[in-house]
Amino acid sequence: MISNTIKIGVVYLFVCITTTIKTTAQINKNIDKTLSVLDYNKLLYAKEHKNSMQFSAAYQNLISDADKALQEGPFSVMEKTQTPPSGSKHDYISIGPYWWPDPTKPDGLPWIRRDGEINPLTREGSTDYEIKNKMFHNTQTLAMAYFFSDNKQYATKAIELLKVWFLNEDTKMNPNLDFAQGIPGKNTGRGIGIIEFAGISNMITAIEILELNNKMDVKTSKELRLWFSEYLNWLQTSENGVFEKNTKNNHATHYDIQIVSILLFLNKENEAKEVLEAAKTLRIVTQIQPNGEQLHELARTKALSYSTMNLEGFTKLAFLGTKVHVDLWNYEAENGASIIKAYEFLKPYAEGKKEWNFKQIASVSKAQHKLKELFVKAGSQFNIEAYCKIGSKEDNKASSLLYYCN
Repeated sequence: MISNTIKIGVVYLFVCITTTIKTTAQINKNIDKTLSVLDYNKLLYAKEHKNSMQFSAAYQNLISDADKALQEGPFSVMEKTQTPPSGSKHDYISIGPYWWPDPTKPDGLPWIRRDGEINPLTREGSTDYEIKNKMFHNTQTLAMAYFFSDNKQYATKAIELLKVWFLNEDTKMNPNLDFAQGIPGKNTGRGIGIIEFAGISNMITAIEILELNNKMDVKTSKELRLWFSEYLNWLQTSENGVFEKNTKNNHATHYDIQIVSILLFLNKENEAKEVLEAAKTLRIVTQIQPNGEQLHELARTKALSYSTMNLEGFTKLAFLGTKVHVDLWNYEAENGASIIKAYEFLKPYAEGKKEWNFKQIASVSKAQHKLKELFVKAGSQFNIEAYCKIGSKEDNKASSLLYYCN
């Protein structure tokens, strides 16, 4: 009895000491798994207080966006004007955004790379990139609007978008990215293009929200899971998928997010746990320096933007880890590398205490704004008040219903 009492006291002391970096979800073994990617309890809290000073503006913005989305779509890969090399418009196709026609060649082929400079030709309707972005954004917006308002018309529209993009025989996308981010004159698709589906986790959340109150029929739920299963298999076994898995920068991080999100969605928790455990040595150790620098991202022409994007990926992975008791947030490698160190490296830039002295050909102020938003996300998900303060508004009004600080 005395021994147990001492043990309890020691554990309590340890928890008290580490509360500034430990997430409540990591300490509490009864982790909420209602949603695969987000914190369901935080969503419920925001819903209950949606008309408060803290959330009313964000809620009204959501409803305004959802009302616009009601008038748009549905969207399909069949809308593009270009036919993929496979001969089927059901296959997704896009062009590498940083590639341009070679001005020294009569036909411009092969295209050449200008890192960080987006070629407008890669964003035209001849490919699927823009329409995919619209579909992902509108579906998430409508599903969230349904959750927060209980207005069934938002759910109905979101389900229509999902069916048209993923399921309907005449309009569905095949579950592969064989032709993503091809380079004219070089190849028809690359593993690097897989990052264009980083938003697939938002589709998972939309589906789960629509299933909560049985707004989505069982047949549709099963068919969507079949599509995601086939896409997961492609990610894990295709040449492009294996290539992306073995990259060394933000592409690898966001590849893992897709894999883990889908595995959790399909109730394959043990497999998800394996990927997350491997991320400690395959991702954190190889991408983050002991001082927190992310060298692969700092080498880019938009170093602040890419450092932020990759760290956001690590933060998502860390939160996904809380779903299966894998602690990536507090993990520190033998050489001292950790996600927290990466935050501490970027912290003075988010606070405006240091001037960014690495390359950033795009707006530094916009990149800094996104970095501040990331600190709010991390502060929200891992209960870190200091991080919350860095990006929160002075009036404490939440800019998001998904990530906010109390």
